[in-house]
Amino acid sequence: MTTRLALAQIDPVLGDIAKNVETHAAFAERARAQGAKLAVFPELSLTGYSVKDMHWELCFRPSSPPSSLAPLLDLSKGISLLVGGISEGEDYGIYNSAFLIEGGTMRTVHRKIYPPTYGMFEELRYFSAGRSVQAIDTSVGRIGVLICEDLWHLSLPYLLAADGATTIITLVASPTRVAGPGAIPAIATANGENHRALARLLSVFLVFCNRVGIEDGVSFWGGSEIVSPDGENEVAAKLFDQDLVVGDIDDDDVRRARRFSRHFLDEDLRLVESELRRILRQQDPARGNPHR
Repeated sequence: MTTRLALAQIDPVLGDIAKNVETHAAFAERARAQGAKLAVFPELSLTGYSVKDMHWELCFRPSSPPSSLAPLLDLSKGISLLVGGISEGEDYGIYNSAFLIEGGTMRTVHRKIYPPTYGMFEELRYFSAGRSVQAIDTSVGRIGVLICEDLWHLSLPYLLAADGATTIITLVASPTRVAGPGAIPAIATANGENHRALARLLSVFLVFCNRVGIEDGVSFWGGSEIVSPDGENEVAAKLFDQDLVVGDIDDDDVRRARRFSRHFLDEDLRLVESELRRILRQQDPARGNPHR
């Protein structure tokens, strides 16, 4: 099966869901016109990144989405949308989340597990951490979804691939210092190297959708891309500018990568489980858990 994805590299307006819905709808219409079955948007695309104390006002439960999202629910009957926003959990916690909107309905498909709180980042002041990761079945196949920092933790893409995801999609709001004209930010190079390595090692498509724009004094660099299972860059968006790029995800590429090089197929999950249990027991012999 071949599926066309669109990466909508946008510049959200901080705190203005209605305005951001307009942008989402415009990019989704363009994506659908180019044959895309799924349009992917960046982290916190509905709200902007630096929400801080606005997080209470901007969160909602996807089972009862605000009326401002009605245009996207309607659009999703013709193209699926993967968007970033803020969800309220059953425990009333507030989470940096990814929502899948398709067929007129909306659901949370991932809560960010590793909200960074170091350097310029302070996400744990405002968001609770997600506690699970799993692949999901969608109208475009079995995929795994992560959010930004999550992709820098090796266990998460590994678990998604082990759970059957052949495409791993990451919604991102990655900042950088603005370099000189034409210079490629160091963070863009580092991310690209990670994406190629993960795609090869897991024999999956790696999809990275970053935002652009300047918000609260912070610049976001874009560079959204799709990397194939053999580590080749399929499509890449502009640096620092809004962009829409489309690329095809072909199951045959995953099949070919896994048959020509069996390293992922030969992964021994029982060994991993056994050794993790051993390590946990060593860290906390009384409970087998490093977190008391």
